Amino acid sequence: MIALVDCNNFYASCERVFNPKLKDRPVIVLSNNDGCVIARSNEAKQLGVKMGCPAFKIKDLITRHNINVFSTNFALYGDFSKRVMDVISTEVEKMEIYSIDEAFLDFSGYAEKKRGIALRQKVKKWTGIPVSIGIAPTKTLAKLAGAIAKKHTKSGVFIFDDGNLIRRALNIFPVEDIWGIGRKNAKKLNLFGITTALQFRECDSNWIRRNFSINELNIQKELYMEIRYPLELTQKRRKNICTSRSFGVGTTELLKLKEAVGSYANNCATKLRYQKSCCTNVSVFLSTNPFKPCEPYYNPHIVTQLDVPTNDSMEIVKAALIALNNIYNDQYIYKKAGVILGGVVPQEHMQLSLFDSLDRTKRQNLNKAVDRVNSLMGRDKVYLAVQGNVRKRRVKQEKLSPCYTTRFSDILEVVI
Repeated sequence: MIALVDCNNFYASCERVFNPKLKDRPVIVLSNNDGCVIARSNEAKQLGVKMGCPAFKIKDLITRHNINVFSTNFALYGDFSKRVMDVISTEVEKMEIYSIDEAFLDFSGYAEKKRGIALRQKVKKWTGIPVSIGIAPTKTLAKLAGAIAKKHTKSGVFIFDDGNLIRRALNIFPVEDIWGIGRKNAKKLNLFGITTALQFRECDSNWIRRNFSINELNIQKELYMEIRYPLELTQKRRKNICTSRSFGVGTTELLKLKEAVGSYANNCATKLRYQKSCCTNVSVFLSTNPFKPCEPYYNPHIVTQLDVPTNDSMEIVKAALIALNNIYNDQYIYKKAGVILGGVVPQEHMQLSLFDSLDRTKRQNLNKAVDRVNSLMGRDKVYLAVQGNVRKRRVKQEKLSPCYTTRFSDILEVVI
């Protein structure tokens, strides 16, 4: 049996741990530069706050219902995620960390509901984060069980230990909510009259193979309790690495865009070195504000192929800036920019070029030194000149909560 542990409204729950006044009150968390809603408490959902909705569109709703608004505090959320995963790891031998707030566990040998309840209580007691647990023979069914546990049970734990129970649940579960199906495939299935998970499971396998991919066929097998996605106990190498931000104020200045794109490219390169990988191409994109229909919309994108796979910051930043110059148009006001590193390969398997004249050993040692200083002294203590004044370009975070667990100056004070 496989168990899925899913933190409930994770970002909102993190904000509540050190602020008990927020209990049972609506809470939302905004994206970078306080742009869009990326997390909502159940109370906020009931008030009609939609995921991804721009904050400026719900100002009246926030004021009318006194909704508590927070800027993203990734230092706090990342630390709480590690604490939750550390607690879970004490109860199982095999675990796959699926995302910042989800993990699949090996519950073979003792897969009873009371084990899930005990684990849920332990996580809540040790971290303050509420979780839901779904237990089933496969990952796909565990996802479904987790959704039922979160929305329809008081205990927060649900187990699929009976074939008839699984059939009844699949009969009322929408096909678009099946893990891995996606909206596009769900629309296609709906055109053929397939609207529930049970209908999808009972489709002809040959028809699914002809009209969809192997992924959908594997999902169908998993709904029949046949394991097609075992636990992945080693962390997968990321195929693409992206850094993108919305600007607090739109800009037409090429210099500001260069500073932003240079910083994003350097950030991507640092992530690339962390996972001991190299990239073979660099993509840069820009975007104007899509929420201003009175202004012309422009969303250019360009991909630059590299002669030699690399994780060198200077080389990647240089490629990104050349790409930026090729798509920049001074007739538009830009609201967002981003850099994507693709074609990721293992660092030890990079293919060199006969005409490569760069001293890669020297560059590798330099990048190691910079990474070491920044890890000890703080992010961006050492940075490239093209990044400009990094501190002046900090993202807009007007509602940022204290970093209770990662910054000494923000440690909670108790007055006795």
